[in-house]
This record gives sequence, C-alpha cells and structure tokens, in this order.
Amino acid sequence: MDNLAITEKMNDAFVLLTVSGSINSYTYHEFETKVYNLIKERSIVLDVSRVTNLSSSGLGILMAASEDGAELGHKIYIMNPSEVVKLAIASTGFSEVFPIIHSLDEVK
Repeated sequence: MDNLAITEKMNDAFVLLTVSGSINSYTYHEFETKVYNLIKERSIVLDVSRVTNLSSSGLGILMAASEDGAELGHKIYIMNPSEVVKLAIASTGFSEVFPIIHSLDEVK
C-alpha cells in the first residue's frame, strides 16, 4: 500500500495543502475528503512537488472540486508540480483548467 501525507496551512484568502506521496485508489479517500471540504470555504493551493503518482481517481477529485469551487468563486491552483503531476495533467488536457503557479505570490 502507498503512503500519502497532507499538511494544511490556512490564511484568509486560500488554504495551502502540501501533498507528498501517491494519490491512487488506496489513498484517494483522504485527499478527496480534504479537498472537497476545503473548496467550499476558499481557494486551494496544492503544492504537489513531492507527489509520486497521480491516478485517474486523483484527477477526478481535482476536476469535481474545481467545478464545485467555481460555483463559489474559488479556484484550485497547482503549485510546483512534480514531473508525474505535469504529465498526468497534460496528458488529460486539463492544463487549461488548473492554473500552474510557482509561488504563493501568484495566487489571485
């Protein structure tokens, strides 16, 4: 079984989730719960620089949460994506959906 670690730092404008490990069929539930609950409150910045796997389950969570957040004026930002995350997002055509940032200063 793979490991997933998520740390959370909140401010008035957004929450920063630092994610490391694998987001797959074994670990997606924790990721799903965290993302779905937080997108209702504010925008999310996902630091995914240490994500080693992003399965279709993980991408599905991001898409659904992005749509839910858009209705409330909230966004999901992808910060410093690992090569695995870049490839998963690019190969599915979701590059247009998620703003890719390299610093918290880029959050709007």
